[in-house]
Amino acid sequence: MTGARPVRAEHSIACAINRAAGGRPVPGNQVNLLIDGPDTYRAMLDVIAGAKRWVHFENYIIRSDAAGWRFAEQLAARAREGVHVRVLYDWLGSVATARSFWSYLRKAGVEVRAFHPPQLVNLAANVSRNHRKLVVADGSRAVLGGLCIGCEWTGESHAGGQPWRDTAVDIRGPAAAVLDQTFVSAWELTGSEVPSDQSAGVVEPQGDADVRVIGGEPGRERASRVIELLAAGSVERLWITDAYLVAPPRLFQALRDAGKDGVDVRLLVPGSSDLPLIRNLTRIGYRDLLGSGVRIYEWDGPMLHAKTIICDDRWVRIGSSNLNPSSLLGNYELDVLIEDPRLAGAMEAQFRRDVAKSREVASRPIRGPRRISQALPAILTYQGPSESATATYHRSGREARHRAALAVRAIASNARRSVFGPISAIFLVLGLLFVALPRVSAYVLAALCAWFALGAGREAFRRRADR
Repeated sequence: MTGARPVRAEHSIACAINRAAGGRPVPGNQVNLLIDGPDTYRAMLDVIAGAKRWVHFENYIIRSDAAGWRFAEQLAARAREGVHVRVLYDWLGSVATARSFWSYLRKAGVEVRAFHPPQLVNLAANVSRNHRKLVVADGSRAVLGGLCIGCEWTGESHAGGQPWRDTAVDIRGPAAAVLDQTFVSAWELTGSEVPSDQSAGVVEPQGDADVRVIGGEPGRERASRVIELLAAGSVERLWITDAYLVAPPRLFQALRDAGKDGVDVRLLVPGSSDLPLIRNLTRIGYRDLLGSGVRIYEWDGPMLHAKTIICDDRWVRIGSSNLNPSSLLGNYELDVLIEDPRLAGAMEAQFRRDVAKSREVASRPIRGPRRISQALPAILTYQGPSESATATYHRSGREARHRAALAVRAIASNARRSVFGPISAIFLVLGLLFVALPRVSAYVLAALCAWFALGAGREAFRRRADR
């Protein structure tokens, strides 16, 4: 075909990412990296304090502990001063929060709504949660990332006083207005609309960073498609930090393919987790990833809760989405994909610091006759700390090697046991119920099926109406 202009591969990948993300990059933003709870919470409180017209505050977990009350007092104070303050929390994530906490905010004039409280009709609403973490003021400045609101992120909730490891970004500029609109869309799913006069309008540029806002919704797979494209298009490096990594098959294969093709793929995941079952599910995939050239590190410290990706010194992704089916397919999530060499450099430096406080997982073939060693899977061992000594580990080399060997020889078996044990117990209990109480069990099963059918039908009708 004559006259056709050649298309650069880099441009093609950018176009594909635009389509997957649901929008083009928003230019003209100033983006600052925020590491861990203390710095991030200071920035969030500063956003609230600087608001002139409105504050929109959205989070999966807002605890009624010391950290939560600091935010409540600031939000209430701004509401009393005439600023429009809206708080949207997920009902399930914040189910343990005291009612008095929400009452305090409402009495101060804050509009408070729960996202997807239990519903008998719409089954999908009970499954899909709002996992977003955002505060935005006047549509001109926003902070978002992986942090919920609680003392875990300040170090006040446990002995030792170390906050959970997490990451966020402070964004000033036009992208903040787009982030504000994602809040408005979620808010309006729970009730009346936000008044039209509370819209950011045109926001002046504040920097030179391009920001793509990825507003994840159930069934859209936006974050998943973007991450798969980053993996497929990566040339030099793909460094991922994730708290609850249980990659869906397509993404898992994309990571393996990148590793096999010589890309420097590294995964940083928690060594210990607040959800041990998820950690063990993560470990089940270690052998296949290691066999594809992917390097895996387990964080040696308090809970690692960050959700970040660095790709080829160009792309930085930060947000609320974990790399598991719940986040990527079922929840309302919020991420940003940023093109900013300065931010990419800062993220790479932080990743190296995190890796220096981690232990690298490696595979070691079993020694023995060739046929036997080839038939058996390799043993997983730790090589860490990977780049430098950590402040946490002070054991002798011999003791460390001995403890590591004892721990990781059972990684695969323990992981599978912790996953399949509860599943087998559940099915055993169900079987016994059907034997002991067949009629009652049948009625319960019929009611559940009818409930599911009603909810699924209602959701299908709603989606068809939205087309």
